[in-house]
Amino acid sequence: MLKESLIDTIAAISTCPGEGGIGIVRLSGKDALKIADEVFIGRDKIKPSECKSYTMHYGVIAKDGKVIDEVILTLMRQPRSYTKEDVVEINCHGGIVALRACLELVLEKGCRLALPGEFTKRAFLNGRLDLAQAEAVIDVIRAKTDSALGVSLGQLRGLLSREVNAIRKSLLEELSFLDASIDFPEEGIKQPQQPDKLKGLCKIRASLDKLVSDSSAGRIFREGIRVVICGRPNVGKSSLLNALLKKERAIVTAVAGTTRDVLEEVIDIQGIPVLLVDTAGMLKPRDVVEREAVRLSRKHIHTADLVVVIFDGSEKLQPEDKKLIRQLKGKAAIAVINKIDLKPRIEKTKISGVFGQPIAISAKRSRNIDELKEAIAQVAFKGKAPTSEHALVSNLRHIHSLREARKLVLEAQGSLADQLPAEFVAQSLKDAISLLDKILGKSFSEDLLDKIFSDFCIGK
Repeated sequence: MLKESLIDTIAAISTCPGEGGIGIVRLSGKDALKIADEVFIGRDKIKPSECKSYTMHYGVIAKDGKVIDEVILTLMRQPRSYTKEDVVEINCHGGIVALRACLELVLEKGCRLALPGEFTKRAFLNGRLDLAQAEAVIDVIRAKTDSALGVSLGQLRGLLSREVNAIRKSLLEELSFLDASIDFPEEGIKQPQQPDKLKGLCKIRASLDKLVSDSSAGRIFREGIRVVICGRPNVGKSSLLNALLKKERAIVTAVAGTTRDVLEEVIDIQGIPVLLVDTAGMLKPRDVVEREAVRLSRKHIHTADLVVVIFDGSEKLQPEDKKLIRQLKGKAAIAVINKIDLKPRIEKTKISGVFGQPIAISAKRSRNIDELKEAIAQVAFKGKAPTSEHALVSNLRHIHSLREARKLVLEAQGSLADQLPAEFVAQSLKDAISLLDKILGKSFSEDLLDKIFSDFCIGK
């Protein structure tokens, strides 16, 4: 089935749905040029199959002599294309009617509608990208911050692949010497001495340790964190949301309980995609609507990566404040004392005893908001933000494989330390190499590819 699917010439709309200046219909496969010849009429009357690679041509797409759209056709011959096949991109006007008419025409002429991610899947199967690079494509598309984009682009350029390949090469070198000592003892190849072998494996494990330990930062850049803003009514939760976003997203009034629904917005804090969740005030519900609002607030607090709990600095702690303090014990939380522009009356020690030193702000006047952002970033990175330019692992599949490979290297070290036969050490190293091969796509199953590329859009 895999070979049969590669024979087909595929096509899809590769731009986002909706109106735009340009929309692209992409074709890839052995008949891409032939089909382009049948649907494209160039101003110079030259057929696409007669044109050089990396050239663009002005003309029209026509069916039975009727013009469908005025277009620019881009030609990329194999093997120097995204899929390493002949690729034709038809740049139409960005309306959905013109795009669909163009797509339907090339499908009539023999193309098959591409499956989700099939262009990138072909790029992998044809050897243009390894699997880790192919998976980075969707992360580039979905990146929410510049830092997340940087991590994904690094993986797409092969930073992670090079590091994994280097570890794999070192493992193979260790394994080859072990295998030689096992298979050809009569040749006088002695089993490696324990100190030398432990030294080599220690270096490999250190490389794996580095990738795994930095993966938490990679995951944060890729997926972001969920920060819930909570507190009793009228302490300034919505004002804080607006101050962080630098726009009026939430309605702010002096009436307690104005926010009854949950508001969500994404913000970039030091490269971290932070989903801010503004919840309804924690109070004793007065009606069914407030009861549901409080229930949702508690649910979001429970699932939050971090809670920003706000207190009104111009008032003494209220029973609702004290109840919330008890409920948030043990939860990752930052305490914020709002309204520092007013006369202070709050008892700070009762807050700092649970949450540590609170951050004093004025949400209304946007004072000390940057200090709060810095605190959020510190909590997210556990006080150790990444600074180097090396590869950050962000894909959960890769992280799992690297963790398991590290365990196997540790297992090999234990076997050496216990002076077990070399076969035990060799098997652990072989299993570790197999896990790295799965990251790079040197070994894979069709089910794995289907799962990976099903998350892609159809045109990519």
